[in-house]
Amino acid sequence: MIVAMNADTRAASAPVGRVGENAAAARRSELASFLRSRRERIDPRDVGLPPGIRRRTPGLRREEVAQLAGIGVAWYTWLEQARPINVSVQVLASVARTLRLDATETEHLYRLADVSMVQALAGGAQLAPEVHDILDALVPLPAAALNDLSDVLAWNRAFALLFPFVVDAPADQRNLLWQSFMLPRCCGPFVNRREELGRMVAGFRSRYGRHVGEPAWDEFVSRLAAASPEFGELWAEQAVIDHIAWKRVFRHCGLGELTCASTTLDVAAAPGAHLMVLSPGDDATREKFELLRGDTVPVGTCACGDSGNAPPRSDAT
Repeated sequence: MIVAMNADTRAASAPVGRVGENAAAARRSELASFLRSRRERIDPRDVGLPPGIRRRTPGLRREEVAQLAGIGVAWYTWLEQARPINVSVQVLASVARTLRLDATETEHLYRLADVSMVQALAGGAQLAPEVHDILDALVPLPAAALNDLSDVLAWNRAFALLFPFVVDAPADQRNLLWQSFMLPRCCGPFVNRREELGRMVAGFRSRYGRHVGEPAWDEFVSRLAAASPEFGELWAEQAVIDHIAWKRVFRHCGLGELTCASTTLDVAAAPGAHLMVLSPGDDATREKFELLRGDTVPVGTCACGDSGNAPPRSDAT
């Protein structure tokens, strides 16, 4: 009986492996066709190259794409030959720029190459203007656009007034998870700090499962664990949660306690990005949120004596 079960297991698993291989091969073939089509539509004169008199095909040659993208000719050729090679985010980004792909085409390129776009969403420039308009329209609800790595890509005025320590951080440290752990406990925004940070780490680990082995993710986890033993402890718990709405109680130096419902919404126009929106959880918080329609909020002092109301910046730069 045991031998028969093992045989059945092997027989059942084989087709699954072949299905995965077939899907990968189909994706590589589609990637090759897509690259050729985008290459052939570019006029050499548009990228500073002479049109030539002996071009057999329209557009750029493979070697010209490779040269303009700063990658090896053989490497790019293998991509167009649908060979099973691993390609980095940096290479894809360079190819996308060279082929003048728009946002939708770039996202399609990354998906066909089976590479996450999270690194490409390191700043707010990739977000469509409509996303910024939506953020602004949500005021007085604090809202921000984040990528899977928790980098804050854009925000509205209400978010900036509540969380100046995030928006005023240097661009390479404008990460909600990083700032939540790095802020001194006396000035932290959470009333239930351990519970809130635990949820944030569990949500982050759930997203991490889709990016295992990616250098940007591993490097971020290593840096934060080295900088914050508390993060290291929570990370070691292996807890995971999905995007859910939950009640959060924030502490603001000037406004006091704010009970909010936190909701996460995916942004279809920017794969790898989502909106985090805070809505009032009680009447007292709803009244305080009305103050976020203005340019300032009441000035207060944290337990350590420092002001928690640094002038906020209005948007990503």
